[in-house]
Amino acid sequence: MTPAELNALPSPHFWRHISCCLYEQLVLLGVIALTFLLPNLGLGILFDVSLPSWLTFFYLYSVLGIYFVWYWTKSGQTLAMQTWRVRIIGPSGRNLTKRQAFWRYIYGSLWLIPCVLLQWAFHLEKWQIIEMLFTVALLIWPLSLYLDRRAPSLRQSLPDRLAGSRLVVLPKSVAPSRHPD
Repeated sequence: MTPAELNALPSPHFWRHISCCLYEQLVLLGVIALTFLLPNLGLGILFDVSLPSWLTFFYLYSVLGIYFVWYWTKSGQTLAMQTWRVRIIGPSGRNLTKRQAFWRYIYGSLWLIPCVLLQWAFHLEKWQIIEMLFTVALLIWPLSLYLDRRAPSLRQSLPDRLAGSRLVVLPKSVAPSRHPD
């Protein structure tokens, strides 16, 4: 599809957004298992060493950032986005640049701030933290679509508006893009 054709496509509705996010969480479990759990288990078993929590957080945040930036700049779609026929494009209708993808990832991570504040305010522990993370990431954050007052077919979530990117729904007849435009 041409950039002009991509720009003319509608935005995903709320439930497609939620479904894509949920599927993305499942895909990320595999990414985390491969890039995070295996090395940390190896460190713990072989050397009886565990990384400090702050270093673990930044390592995991970086790994996930690389995953998203790579997919968004290469094809405009992560594996979950391909399944749900959702694509991220820049203002010109082309794939995001690395800089745009990096900022989209940073803005897309802002949902962590209310989670940290809630955890601190209510002294949440263990499963309560995980439940809160899923609730905020899968339900509350996508509700930012409704802060956009444009027509429903043009609405974008807060991270996309801040980054200047746009999610679009591809027609059924379009195969997932494997190469940058």
